[in-house]
Amino acid sequence: MTAAARPFRRPSGLALALPAAALLLAFFAVPVALLLARSVTEPQPGLHNYAELLGSGTYMRVFLNTFLVSTIVTVVTAVVAFPVAWALAILPPLWSRILFGIIVLSMWTNLLARTYAWMVLLQQTGLVNRILIGAGIIDRPIALVNNLTGVTIGMVYIMLPFMILPLVGTIRRIDPAILQAAALCGATRMQALTRILLPLAVPGLAAGALMVFVMSLGYFATPSLLGERSNMMLAELIVQQVQSLVNWGLGGAAAFILLVVTLALYAVLLRLFGQPEGTR
Repeated sequence: MTAAARPFRRPSGLALALPAAALLLAFFAVPVALLLARSVTEPQPGLHNYAELLGSGTYMRVFLNTFLVSTIVTVVTAVVAFPVAWALAILPPLWSRILFGIIVLSMWTNLLARTYAWMVLLQQTGLVNRILIGAGIIDRPIALVNNLTGVTIGMVYIMLPFMILPLVGTIRRIDPAILQAAALCGATRMQALTRILLPLAVPGLAAGALMVFVMSLGYFATPSLLGERSNMMLAELIVQQVQSLVNWGLGGAAAFILLVVTLALYAVLLRLFGQPEGTR
């Protein structure tokens, strides 16, 4: 049989995955391995960097603050994102596309530009304080930046699309007839929400919560600009150790702990809910 007459053979799945695997190996696995090696060899061999991180009260406060901020941001983002995702699912197609476009456009806007915009809006002479004073809600400007409040507001705004998108996909797959049947059986709107809609939306909510929480764990720019040193997060600590103090060992140890926590959270999600919505 000539070469021209030979039947075309479709590449196997392994062959198709090789380029992606090579990129992952070169730009993720190898750098992580090198970082891990530095964390146990600098400034001297051993696990003293990990012992210092986990045994120091100062560093433990950074870890606790990182998990606290990430948890608060995830919860607030879920509360804000759910009605927006519901609106996207039930609005007429034209209005749904317009709202969806606005959400996606916010994702494409430069992160630093969005963070600096919130700095302007939330400062004591900013628009938010002026609106609150003009409405008679407060008598004097309140501190909304350089604290946990500012970090939460800024990060929730940035994380919203990552919670909304998986929720929309899940809610759109829910059969409206289920909610109609619940109403015919006498269920109130609150009962339909808490006993039917929310349980059915759990896979999308779990996927969005995982993305928001994991991304919040490693966020640097927004907490650095809208927070203060007493609210330092783990990413800020890593940057400080590597760039300012040139302590690659301690910075590498902190980064590796963050990676392990992230992988553990993903494993827990897979165990509880299977493969997250939006990754299939």
